[in-house]
Amino acid sequence: MVKTAYYLLKTARPRQWLKNFALFAALLFSGFLFEPGYFIQVVYAYLVFCLLASSIYIFNDILDAPQDRKHPFKKKRPLAAGLLSIPTALFVGIVGLITALALARSMSFFFFLTLLAYLLINLSYSLFLKHVPILDVLTIAAGFILRIYAGAAVVNLHMNVWFLLTVVNLSLFLAVGKRQSERTLLTGLKVGLEGQRLTLSHYTTRLLDIYTGMFAMATWFSYALFAYQQQFTVQDGPLPTLLSLVPRTFVSQKWLMITVPIVIYGVMRYLQLVYEQNKGESPERVLLSDKPLLTAVTLYGIVTIVILYGMG
Repeated sequence: MVKTAYYLLKTARPRQWLKNFALFAALLFSGFLFEPGYFIQVVYAYLVFCLLASSIYIFNDILDAPQDRKHPFKKKRPLAAGLLSIPTALFVGIVGLITALALARSMSFFFFLTLLAYLLINLSYSLFLKHVPILDVLTIAAGFILRIYAGAAVVNLHMNVWFLLTVVNLSLFLAVGKRQSERTLLTGLKVGLEGQRLTLSHYTTRLLDIYTGMFAMATWFSYALFAYQQQFTVQDGPLPTLLSLVPRTFVSQKWLMITVPIVIYGVMRYLQLVYEQNKGESPERVLLSDKPLLTAVTLYGIVTIVILYGMG
């Protein structure tokens, strides 16, 4: 029983929950991060989304088990290795999906619709879209956008279109980096591409290099445009803000532009990891294991919160 629970948890891929923190983006940039009512609602939405995403991963592993057994690393997954029975995983996956959708419906109708769209897109991806070149990476990008909208819909907040474009470019950048690392890994191990992900044979090294450069530049540039549009002024209130303590010369400035060099460094560091160390196959693992990249992300979060909540 304990082993079954462990293998179920492993199949649910809790490390992937890191991606779901995208639900907090609307809350952060709308200025409501420290509003208890908003924050608790988004935390609840985050947990529901994690339940849905993990259930989808279970279905994905059930469908991919035959192919995963041919992969040098994926063959160790519980379902592919025969450590977890398919009926057990299927039952847990169905219960998880029904529970997540029911909870989402009780919170917000549009939050429910967003999760339903995420479910349908991911099931389509698992069944056939991941075998279609270009559409496979576009589907991954759609998943990130739906995460952003899910977090915004549950508390009825608006998201800046330039930030959404940044998320699209970033998700495409990560997806292409993943394909780059998968191809390099299998080639290095002298494993034939025909027995693995079908789309890899359609992504040549040169094509992936072009895609990677294109989306890397688009990511930081669209973010720079987003940051440029953000302007802060001192607000009246009982507590002084940081801007109230400095000369008026510096009051109405686009302070979020300070974070652009951090974003550029993060993009460049990730490129270095993909091309030098072939670590792009699992973005969340890269983030948690690479200290320079983790430091950059942490610094970005701190600086952004100080600017948005200490200078506005």
